[in-house]
Amino acid sequence: METEMLMDGLSNEINAALRAMAKAKTVEEKMAYSQIIKNLCESLDVFLNLATNIMNYDTDDFDD
Repeated sequence: METEMLMDGLSNEINAALRAMAKAKTVEEKMAYSQIIKNLCESLDVFLNLATNIMNYDTDDFDD
């Protein structure tokens, strides 16, 4: 599966969980959505860090 598709899917799930958390009535529901959002954001962070690390490589040095 492509990295971009995974990142888009995680972003969509984060947005859906945020909307659901806004509609939650009880503190327990809000806490559950909060944990879900935290886990999804940590997962997305893995891909963003990977993309950052890949962009830091200077490919011009490899051309010589």
